[in-house]
Amino acid sequence: MALRNNQVYVIGHKNPDTDSICSAIAYSYLKNQVGEHSYVPRRAGEINEETRYVLNRFNMAVPEYIADVRTQIKDISIRETEGVDRNISLKKAWSLMKELNVVTLPVTKHGRLEGVITTEDIAESYMDVYDSKILSRAHTRYSNIVETLEGSMIVGNEDEYYTKGKVLIAAANPDLMENYIKEDDLVILGNRYESQLCAIEMNAGCIIVCDGAAVSMTIKRLAQEHGCTVISSPHDTYTVARLINQSMAISYFMTRENLITFRTDAFTDDIKSVMAKKRFRDFPIVNKREEYVGMISRRNLLSADRKKVIMVDHNEKSQAVDGLDEAEILEIIDHHRLGSIETMSPVFFRNQPLGCTATIVYQLFCENGQEIPKNIAGILCSAILSDTLMYRSPTCTAVDRFAAERLADIAEVNVEELASEMFRAGSNLKTKSAEEIFYQDFKKFSMEGVTLGVGQINSMNTDELADIKEKLMSYLERAYKEHGVHIIYFMLTSIIDESTEILCAGEDAEHLIEESFGVTTENGSAVIKGMVSRKKQLIPAIMETLASRS
Repeated sequence: MALRNNQVYVIGHKNPDTDSICSAIAYSYLKNQVGEHSYVPRRAGEINEETRYVLNRFNMAVPEYIADVRTQIKDISIRETEGVDRNISLKKAWSLMKELNVVTLPVTKHGRLEGVITTEDIAESYMDVYDSKILSRAHTRYSNIVETLEGSMIVGNEDEYYTKGKVLIAAANPDLMENYIKEDDLVILGNRYESQLCAIEMNAGCIIVCDGAAVSMTIKRLAQEHGCTVISSPHDTYTVARLINQSMAISYFMTRENLITFRTDAFTDDIKSVMAKKRFRDFPIVNKREEYVGMISRRNLLSADRKKVIMVDHNEKSQAVDGLDEAEILEIIDHHRLGSIETMSPVFFRNQPLGCTATIVYQLFCENGQEIPKNIAGILCSAILSDTLMYRSPTCTAVDRFAAERLADIAEVNVEELASEMFRAGSNLKTKSAEEIFYQDFKKFSMEGVTLGVGQINSMNTDELADIKEKLMSYLERAYKEHGVHIIYFMLTSIIDESTEILCAGEDAEHLIEESFGVTTENGSAVIKGMVSRKKQLIPAIMETLASRS
């Protein structure tokens, strides 16, 4: 049985903003109304305070975090072979293997893996030369002997174990038997009363009466007095002698040390090399609580399904969740410039020059004739207000404004009040570290052979921006070295003043800003009046400068 599912992850970019998160939630809802899969929103990073405020206000759960969309074991067919008890017989294990058409059985206790037994282990148990004491050394339970010999217990307790003595066949007359039967031995014999009596008097631990022969009351009484177990089997002596070793418990032969197991969240790429180095045909799978789940083989990896992904609010590989190359992209819903994403097959690609992805999601609700729930309308409206800085951004269009006002009506909120509270929550960064502030909204871009990272913070409080600048100036160089990019910029955007101070890191960072905007940088920063948008103002100007240089 497969553990994989029919889920499609709807996911925004790393270091997600309000538009990225809210569009993923809303589009998942819409797709579940009209799509053919099960659509779930996910996030590729931590949400910021503004987004948290929006989700709390409209009673929406924070999407689960997903760091990597490469194929995991849980995405492939896992054979849910039920675990067996360590005390079952070799014969029972072999019968189960044939019934289930498997070569490996997991041995479990209270849901946890104790070991594995394979057909090879069972074959070796027959081919290896054992002495006559192997049955007692393996601590074989009498119930296993009875089951294996298809017999019945005449005297004794099936739950007890045979732990002492050797196994022998009483083929000689009683006079000779006295010379080789020792105390605690297990004796296989026929219907001769004298032989049965002799074995009991020699203090045999167990006698097995073959051919379904009757056991007299006298023999039963004497066996009880001497503590001798009596088992009757319908098989002849040869068959009993051949079968009896199959009654040994699998615990004696199973592999229990250095077991190679994989967790359900392990990536298939990581386990292929391990599988290739081992001779095993099957490998046990456990969950994060180390509980046994099932078995997989190398062949199972061939049936691995790629994770299905819908990208919202980005189409740049550098901004996408890790492992995207190994996933199946079904759709891209975005309002940014065309980036570097390549797909294996054609996808539904909706890209419009609007101020917010949430506006496109609103349009898709309308186009599909779907009613927008009040809470969904609330988060979509918030996303538009966030991305357009309440219509102040040059990216904002009449379409964005119309959508936001319509969504506000459905959500029964006041646009100005919502925006003010949302921005205030998002700019409350006094207790945040420089690193936390830096990664609230950070994206990477590649253009003309240059890779740059750009972070941005929007605030309605100019004093707070000054405090943030002091924190970030010393952190910027560290971030520059960690990311290995050519340039890093950080935008401190004042919503009230509609201006941005840009902090610079990188050899050509200041020159590029001066050349692109005709401003003068001082001490690693420059103020640009009228700039509020990274997408519409900063990135296009830098691209144009780089293009003119080349």
